[in-house]
Amino acid sequence: MQNYGTVLVIDDNEAILTALKYCLAGTFERVMTLNSPESVLKVLEQEEICLILLDMNFTLGVNSGQDGLLWLQAIRKHHPEIPVVLITAYADVSLAVRGLKRGAADFITKPWDNDELVRKLKDVLDAADEVATLDEVEAEHIRRAIDRFHGNLTQAAEVLGITRQTLYNKMKKLQ
Repeated sequence: MQNYGTVLVIDDNEAILTALKYCLAGTFERVMTLNSPESVLKVLEQEEICLILLDMNFTLGVNSGQDGLLWLQAIRKHHPEIPVVLITAYADVSLAVRGLKRGAADFITKPWDNDELVRKLKDVLDAADEVATLDEVEAEHIRRAIDRFHGNLTQAAEVLGITRQTLYNKMKKLQ
């Protein structure tokens, strides 16, 4: 059985951290835990982390997922190569979509099924090892630019450094 590197689990609930430590111990060489995301960027500078499992809520009494989305954005900005999987007990489709659009690799709800959780994390890591074709990279880059400007092709083309007509032609080719 393949062991993956170090996973970093960030959750403010000590019981969740303990449960995930036991659950993931057989799959990962090392399971690191943080009960607050405040030091995550420092940890990522010092440790070789292959995947982050990030809770969505850290503010007492607030279950909007905004904490997790903000930390996801900070992690992706400084360490875009590390896949981040979001986990929360207060899930809805809208929150999952927002997380995925902001770069999360997957979204898991609490309570989780141990086998399903491990399978999803392995799938994320295995997918991260695959090399995308140039067409796939270009298509993703175009999609992100268009999403960023909410479908405004003129602004998307400008940020991509191409003309609107060239962007339109590339979009047609991708269909």
